[in-house]
Amino acid sequence: MDSFNSGRATDRFLPSRQDGSQRFPFARIARVAICAVFYGLFYFVQQVTELMAPLVLILGVGWAALPHIVGAIGTSAASADPQTRDIVTHVAGTIPHQVIIGSHVITADSLVVDGLLMMAAAALCATLAAVAAREM
Repeated sequence: MDSFNSGRATDRFLPSRQDGSQRFPFARIARVAICAVFYGLFYFVQQVTELMAPLVLILGVGWAALPHIVGAIGTSAASADPQTRDIVTHVAGTIPHQVIIGSHVITADSLVVDGLLMMAAAALCATLAAVAAREM
């Protein structure tokens, strides 16, 4: 059934037209552009941290476990041959506890912490990228 104001009932939700011309929505375009830049930035950081975090974490855990593994091999080799025991203890002694690159000190524990922080950063960036995409 047709109502007597069928055209006017839907027009009340539209913005009023005073002079008949539409204004170009600069604010909307600027907002979408800013959200798009932030979305791209958050997504890029998420991708890099998701790639690097497991590698850094595994490297740190491996570096922390390596002296214990070599020590276990050394104790089992001690009963076999004294020369083998000397070689294994020498190899265990050459594993560094820290590596200094420029002014940065890298340890096994710092690599594990960095890997966990990168995973947290990836989760945060995924959330922020979803929020930025929603605002577009």
